[in-house]
Amino acid sequence: MESHYKTIVISDVHLGTKGSKAKEVVRFLKQFRCDNLILNGDIIDGWQLKKSGSWKRKHTRVFNRMLRMMDSDKTKIFYLRGNHDDFLDQILPLEIGNLSIRKDMIYESHGKRYFVAHGDVFDSVTTNFRWIAYLGDIGYTFLLWLNRQVNHQRRKKGLSYYSFSQYVKSKVKSAVSFIDDYEKELTKMAKAKGCDGIICGHIHKPELKTIDGISYFNSGDWVESLSALAEDFEGNWKLIHYSEMKSYSVNQTVIPINRANRELINEQPKAL
Repeated sequence: MESHYKTIVISDVHLGTKGSKAKEVVRFLKQFRCDNLILNGDIIDGWQLKKSGSWKRKHTRVFNRMLRMMDSDKTKIFYLRGNHDDFLDQILPLEIGNLSIRKDMIYESHGKRYFVAHGDVFDSVTTNFRWIAYLGDIGYTFLLWLNRQVNHQRRKKGLSYYSFSQYVKSKVKSAVSFIDDYEKELTKMAKAKGCDGIICGHIHKPELKTIDGISYFNSGDWVESLSALAEDFEGNWKLIHYSEMKSYSVNQTVIPINRANRELINEQPKAL
């Protein structure tokens, strides 16, 4: 497996919660190098920290690792605001050295344009009915508790990690319908912005596919799926799962590196 990528995208780490896999995030970031690291929302869970969450040393270590990446590898980090870290609205936009904090962005690579956003603005519940979103968050917290109990028993039996919460969501018809609608709305938005694809998170379901000619890339999360998106230096995108530590490619067309797009390889993401 490659260890150096042009761009890596992670989202929904939810630092400050019991369900956050902070140690796994640090291990992942130690194994892979990248020129650009996009933190696509909900990295810090402000909602839970206001209620019953707690900030621990392992959560701080995630940011310590990122600081080392900026210092040692000269990695450019783009932190995009999510609904759980909406406290960032108070300082947006902010540029400090290799760190950029934004609401969303356009990422250009190998002649393609991707709209990058957490994705909560396309979720009518979190956008217009926040009190319902809070109630849903309580139910989701319980589901994650069940997930921890299931995996605790699996570890005792020597079995690998299994996302019980993802399994439950896949069996709930309303959840499947919501995800399908969510993906379609996001690709419509990307097309309206003149982009070739959308890069998002929010729903904790990693995905690489094409919808009506528009690439739909979802980085998943670091609570259930433990997954990330990675782009190599030829413009190919992959999903990397921590549990396997091996990647598989999406069926995307590989763009030949000619003179026209060779210059785009080293282009940096542009703000809206």
